[in-house]
Amino acid sequence: MLSPGTKFVGSGFAAWGRRPTLIAAMAALALLPIEVSDAGRLSNIFTGSSKHHKLPKLAKKHTASPKDSSVKLAALGPSALKSSLPVATMCDRSKFRIVLDVGHTAISEGATSARNVAEFVFNLRLARRIEKKLKSEGFPETRLLLTEGKARPSLVKRVAAANDLNANLFLSIHHDSVPNSLLENWEFEGKKSHFSDRFSGYSVFVSRNNPDFKTSFAFAELLGKEMKAQGLQYAQQYTQAIMGRYRHPLLNEETGVYGYDELVVLKSTRMPAVLLEAGSIINRDEELKMDSPERQDIISSAVTEAAKEFCQPFLGPP
Repeated sequence: MLSPGTKFVGSGFAAWGRRPTLIAAMAALALLPIEVSDAGRLSNIFTGSSKHHKLPKLAKKHTASPKDSSVKLAALGPSALKSSLPVATMCDRSKFRIVLDVGHTAISEGATSARNVAEFVFNLRLARRIEKKLKSEGFPETRLLLTEGKARPSLVKRVAAANDLNANLFLSIHHDSVPNSLLENWEFEGKKSHFSDRFSGYSVFVSRNNPDFKTSFAFAELLGKEMKAQGLQYAQQYTQAIMGRYRHPLLNEETGVYGYDELVVLKSTRMPAVLLEAGSIINRDEELKMDSPERQDIISSAVTEAAKEFCQPFLGPP
């Protein structure tokens, strides 16, 4: 049974049986012992103890010698993660279940844009556009996840809903802001508002505590690559000391993938999970772009191309 307060928008969802688990193809990618602050993203943090999960075994045994496997990526640093993109997962698009999580709720709306529009409004609009694009490109099982309630309880609800559906991929849609200490005052349409034009761009987040971190990172890499291919730049401020407790490690300086170990929707889902900050709505220029159908189409295309590359057709044995 789905958790109360959770809705799936679209044509409804069927009773799905269990499918084969995804093949995590990044055999060379060991867990990077990332040191992350105990920060939360604005209202999206859930306090609780951290729990490390075992990563699932790869479908095929790794043939490297014990000596080879003793090489630690930690000694090489985050740049070791960017050497090559992962091999795509073999799957059937028509059965591949993508849950598009609409960040925040109607009563806990997340950040407020420079022009006083709630982040939830941006999240819902973009998620609907991505859903439509994915379905039109061969992913009919895509589902839009809308959650009700206050911030922290809603996190538990959305994770439970995604886990109940046994989805193949969880993608949470958000729009970015900055810490309050970086905000400046201005007036928009006669109303006091806040802005910060200092930072802009998208960001992609994954959690090392997700039970399938390797596959989560694989999709995050593809998504970041596609966003960049669309001419978009990622937000670089998360590595800077000025971000304080919102500072996060950059796992790939080419694609804008960050580590965020303690975020509930990333660490507690039982499937690969990625969070996309599509762009900054506290930046006055970028807010206007994020409000445009053209930018929404660009991001929808990036997500869809990443999903297509990630979910290559399974052709069966040769």
